[in-house]
Amino acid sequence: MQKLLLCCLVALAKLNLNPKKAYEYKYEGAVNFGLGMPNLAESGAKMKCKVKIVGVSAQTFALQVSDLAFEEFNGFPDKNDFNASPKLTQRIAAQLVKPLMFDYSGGHVGDIHASAEVSDTVVNIVRGILGFFQVTLKTTQRIYELEEVGIHGKCQSNYATEENVKTKDMTITQVVDIGNCREKAAIYRGVATAVLDKVAKQRGESIISTVRYVYTVKPTAEGGLITRAHGLERQHFSPFNVKGGSFKMQATKEMVLLGVSDAGRAVTFGPMESKGNLVYKFVNAEANVPIMMQNLEDPIPKAIELIKRLAQANNYEIDSATTEDTIKLYQLLRVTPYEGLEIMWKQFAGNEEHRRWFLDTVVEVSDARVLKFLEMRFEAEDLSASEALETLVLAINHLQPIPELVEMAKMFLDLPFSKSNIYLWNTVVLSYGSLVYKHCAYYTPCSVAAVQPLLDMAMEGLRNRKEADMVIALKALGNAGHPGSIKTIMRFLPGVAATPVDLPPRVQSAAVQSMRLIAARDPHSVQDITMSLFLQKALPTELRMLAFMILFDAKPSMALVSTVTAHLQEEKDLQVVSFAYSYLRSIARSNTPDNHFLSTACNVAVKILAPRFGRLSYHYSKAMRIDWFNDDFLIGTATEVFMLRSATNIFPTEIMMKGKFYFIGRILQLIELGVRAEGIKELFASGIPGFKGDFSFSDLAAIFNVLKNWEVLPNDKPVLSAYVRASGQEWLFADINKEIVQQIIGAVNPSAGKGSPLWAAIENLQRGISWHRTKPFLIFEVRFFQATTLGLPLEISKYYETVNGITVNAKAAVNPPLTDNIGQLLTSEISLETDGFIGFTKDFWVFYGINTELFQCGSEFKSKMPMAIPWKFAAKINAREKKFELDFPPCHKEIELFSYSSNVYAVSRNIEDLALAKMTPIMPHAIDSNDEVVLMSPTVVRPESEEVQTPNIWHPRTKMCAESNIYGAGLCVESELRREYYHEEYPLYYFLGYTHVALKVVPAQAIKAVDKIHFEVNAGPSGHSVSARQLLETLRRLSKAWDSTPEAVLNIKAFAMSGNEKAEGYDAAVYYTPEANIQNAQLIVSQVGEDTNWKMCVAAVVKGRAEAKAHVRWGAECQTYEMSMKAATAHLPGSKPTLNVKVHWTRIPETLAEIGRRTESYIPGMAFLLGFYQQNERNAKQEVSASVVAASADSVDVKIKFPEVFGRNFPLHFYAKLLNLLHCI
Repeated sequence: MQKLLLCCLVALAKLNLNPKKAYEYKYEGAVNFGLGMPNLAESGAKMKCKVKIVGVSAQTFALQVSDLAFEEFNGFPDKNDFNASPKLTQRIAAQLVKPLMFDYSGGHVGDIHASAEVSDTVVNIVRGILGFFQVTLKTTQRIYELEEVGIHGKCQSNYATEENVKTKDMTITQVVDIGNCREKAAIYRGVATAVLDKVAKQRGESIISTVRYVYTVKPTAEGGLITRAHGLERQHFSPFNVKGGSFKMQATKEMVLLGVSDAGRAVTFGPMESKGNLVYKFVNAEANVPIMMQNLEDPIPKAIELIKRLAQANNYEIDSATTEDTIKLYQLLRVTPYEGLEIMWKQFAGNEEHRRWFLDTVVEVSDARVLKFLEMRFEAEDLSASEALETLVLAINHLQPIPELVEMAKMFLDLPFSKSNIYLWNTVVLSYGSLVYKHCAYYTPCSVAAVQPLLDMAMEGLRNRKEADMVIALKALGNAGHPGSIKTIMRFLPGVAATPVDLPPRVQSAAVQSMRLIAARDPHSVQDITMSLFLQKALPTELRMLAFMILFDAKPSMALVSTVTAHLQEEKDLQVVSFAYSYLRSIARSNTPDNHFLSTACNVAVKILAPRFGRLSYHYSKAMRIDWFNDDFLIGTATEVFMLRSATNIFPTEIMMKGKFYFIGRILQLIELGVRAEGIKELFASGIPGFKGDFSFSDLAAIFNVLKNWEVLPNDKPVLSAYVRASGQEWLFADINKEIVQQIIGAVNPSAGKGSPLWAAIENLQRGISWHRTKPFLIFEVRFFQATTLGLPLEISKYYETVNGITVNAKAAVNPPLTDNIGQLLTSEISLETDGFIGFTKDFWVFYGINTELFQCGSEFKSKMPMAIPWKFAAKINAREKKFELDFPPCHKEIELFSYSSNVYAVSRNIEDLALAKMTPIMPHAIDSNDEVVLMSPTVVRPESEEVQTPNIWHPRTKMCAESNIYGAGLCVESELRREYYHEEYPLYYFLGYTHVALKVVPAQAIKAVDKIHFEVNAGPSGHSVSARQLLETLRRLSKAWDSTPEAVLNIKAFAMSGNEKAEGYDAAVYYTPEANIQNAQLIVSQVGEDTNWKMCVAAVVKGRAEAKAHVRWGAECQTYEMSMKAATAHLPGSKPTLNVKVHWTRIPETLAEIGRRTESYIPGMAFLLGFYQQNERNAKQEVSASVVAASADSVDVKIKFPEVFGRNFPLHFYAKLLNLLHCI
């Protein structure tokens, strides 16, 4: 037996093919996508064929495919079958008429050759077949592992062999760990600015894949012969954590030996070219948009027609039905040659609307063609500066960051037109820096040559001592985040530069911040530099705080945090201490994965520093962070606010706000805003005469008196500087200098005459203006491609597109007309008639499936969110009389203000049968009810296991409307949801299914026919209002008598006008009667119309700063319902500061009481979650009260009493965190 086994092993020592033989196999490969749950739609594809392999030479073989059949599936597994796709079958088979060649030796596939006309997609399918022949067999080991090349890349494989004693065949099981590949056949696109978060990866994955092959090998004289092979690849994908439910992909392939025969006559070949080895070769998929498919032949006329159609459809308001066509337009432009772009420009340049649509969409071409197109525009100077700025920033942002395009983009730094406008020049430089950052995200190590133009620009600015040039170059270096720029940046930093230079604070600030992205790529260098800056006590306070921020961006070790803590204990500058302590405290409380280890170190530091620095007031510099992270969803957010002050100024010298989004192992910096008040800082450098520090009215007056001296500021320094960063990249910054301030003040000065911009605007408005702008914008296109065992590309993509629009038509009249200056507006009546629209439609897709230029199949989430605000009204403004009137037309048709719709589909498309594309809702429309229903279907079995699953079908529909029979209009909220399996512990299922929510204005049955709806606001002193005597009588009955008849300080009317009939509606009057140390105000709202006496009376009293009371009555003559509110503060010597609040009611409507009862039922559970404890007391029946006592410097006690039920107290430690947050603010 052992001898026989030895003979078998010798025969199996290598898998081989005999070049003198012909081998014929039957092959079948299939893939399907779905949720893997019963009664839910799935999609898939299947390919069958025969494969004949014939020897050409000792190690070269020909592969011939025949009897090919391609089938598609879209529907429900138990109800529908695969459908043949004869046209697509014919198209694929036509490319496989000629045989392919491949090298093969010892069980390993080498180079693959094919005719030039055979597409990479078809060659990849052949790779999927040849993958069965890539087997490493070791006869001396039963179980072994090794790294080898396969269709997924260079990955780790685990083998196990077993012999069939009866047949003497060997069964070889191979498991490929495609999560452990050195050279993985996978590509990310569109995520360069989203930083990887390794710690988040440890908390969960969004993609999990397994690949297994089983071979049956028969021993022959030439070596082992594969007689049967089976491959199975499974993948679980979720936009969240796969533990919480997932979409599923299953790819199977099988190959069975039909027979072996003599080779016969030699195979003839035409010219061939190398197609590479067995590793999957990615096709340029820029034009293969996964969420739609169209015929891309002859794209130029199609794109021209589509632009015209989109412009026409959206020429007044956004047509939500057409917004998805912008993706089609991007797709057509991506296959349009450069010459076609020039043809389109010449046709569209003269039409303002078409010109904008073309410039807004050509930016998605994303390769050399768009750069060449923009180069021609810059050289011809046939774009305005604003057009050039908008187009360039988006084109560079969406450009493929490959080396060739980075090199090509350098030309914009040298084109004269780039420097023709300061804002355009800033955009060019910053955009190039951003391109370098994305380039380095994909190409490591990243050549210094890419960032060299920016390094040269920075050094040139330093040599010439040009502040503006230094700042823009450093900001661009900050965008680039290239570690090779560290040495250049150091030249701008005090105490770090080898040759010390005296530079303005703004330049030094830009230099420190330019290391913000390098912190992730070269953390040790950044830590060394920023630590050195932080420890230099002679440096400006703001610079040290910025260095501290960047130091912690570099995630310092526990030892380094301990060193910082030790130095802070000896620090004398309380601004620095306050900022550092508040920063450490916010990180110590952080819950996001990126701060997992750092928060521990900061927590220790805070405990050390708290006794000395834990009570510094808000007058000092502060850092604040609020964040959260959910492990089930692998999603989180963080918001940071930094307020930098100096010891000599009450105003912050720099304020920064950042927002971050955490998702599936990446961190995206959403938006960052920063303002630097360097000029204002100098204005207040000598102090503020009369400033006491309590920010009373006198303090504000003192500040204003200093601000009036702004003209003494130097001309060459900005009053304010501001910047905007998105995705970590700075896209916009602006300096507001003295000249700009003078222009603004001059433009709005009442004495400005006919030469002022405001005068010209008023003249245009009197002639009538019509202005329209539509802006399509692809917010993001994030794509992930991965090879499958079938040789088909798996794609996970997210597309987020918006089309924004605004239309304004307006005409004004001024009576009496302006003659001398715009100040005459204050004594004239202005009439305005206007109509227009403002809104947007946002489309969002998530695709998970197979995407090639031939066919698509998979699961697709699709949502649409339109918002539309149309308007039409007439207005009158009389500034002298402080009177403002608005007239709206009546509501005659339904207007949808906002809606959100989404669903998940099983999709199938193929290029040969575009009209037969299918999008089947993944959840069937099984029920139709206006009520919330939960149906329990019979017990079913999940296909992949024996686990019993009982789906819940949840289909709530709601419609709530608030209608007014006075104005003949109403507001409605509609919603409809359809869910299955939502009860399981799988968060993903909460989002899957049909969703629709809408907010609408609808016509309603009116008491009288409404001609118009009239609003009026009169802020002038006036004793006149509708039923004025009745109102005063009401006040007297409520014991609110005055010594003299008061005048309403504000009167508001909202009437429905019906011809000559009496108006219906509401009239509100506000009265103000101050006394010594007491502020009294009254509001009386009266319904106006026939047979009505409804009124609401509100009296409010504020006594000093210690007490405020409000008394509310409403109903018939303010007598039906009544409630009161009171708030008071107390801080007596020897007691703790206390705030008491009380709400008492005598009579309230039943609807309000029912809301209170429903709220009451949630109180015990919510109180427990918030950390309250309960004690039973006999409280007032119709009263809610609360007291807040400052228990210590960083904690408060809260006690809330509810009617007849219970009192609750806050534990100290819980509220301390909230109070610290408020303290920072």
